[in-house]
Amino acid sequence: MMSPPPRSSITLYNQQQQQAQDDVVGGVAEEATEANMTTTTKTKAQTPLSEIVEAFEELAKSLNSRRNRNSDKGAGGELRLDAFSKTCSLVSVLFSCLGLAFRFAESEYVAKVRDLVEASKEYNTLQTIIDLDVANGTVRTSGSHSRNLRRVRQGLDLIRALFEQFLSTNDYSLREAATTAYSQVCAPYHTWAVRTAVYAGMYTLPTRDQLLLNLNETEHSAKKNMRMYIKASLPVIQYIDRLYISRNISLDW
Repeated sequence: MMSPPPRSSITLYNQQQQQAQDDVVGGVAEEATEANMTTTTKTKAQTPLSEIVEAFEELAKSLNSRRNRNSDKGAGGELRLDAFSKTCSLVSVLFSCLGLAFRFAESEYVAKVRDLVEASKEYNTLQTIIDLDVANGTVRTSGSHSRNLRRVRQGLDLIRALFEQFLSTNDYSLREAATTAYSQVCAPYHTWAVRTAVYAGMYTLPTRDQLLLNLNETEHSAKKNMRMYIKASLPVIQYIDRLYISRNISLDW
């Protein structure tokens, strides 16, 4: 008969087996932790600016798809009012990141977008609200949906112009970029008093680094997202302009 192994050998064997089991369990736990960290990282990667870009890309894609199937008196395609107003509502955070200097734009923009959100509960497309105001002779009337759409379009274009100036050179201060963008897009339609107040407020704008911090972006990611916003928003802006022009409505207001 073989004698049983020494108790010390059995203990050592059991310890080795337990260690192997612990290693397996530990490895599974580490993999799960890494997977969770990856998921969390992907979630954190979504910033206000990247969310805006994604929404405008979907809007532009939808517009292009409808344009291929339809035509609207030279404007091309259709754009749903609910999708448009929902996307535009995301942009208000960009105005708030710019501080006091753009508070005028933020308050006006938010109010106009809110009106379009409410209008989307009754009207399907951008064309519908413009045609309604054309029929009623209220396109330029204060508070009309068409006038509010025009102001929202200017807000989108102001951000586009600001991003273009921001990207033009690393030495360009945010104040210089914002001043140039405002002069191009909004100043021609504002009174002297409003223009004076806006230009004075430009000195309160955050620095480039502060803006990136406010947006939760790095220099690299901000530039990438700004370029993507410019590319995605421009077709939407141009589409809105064509809606007015195709109905013989000038854009000098």
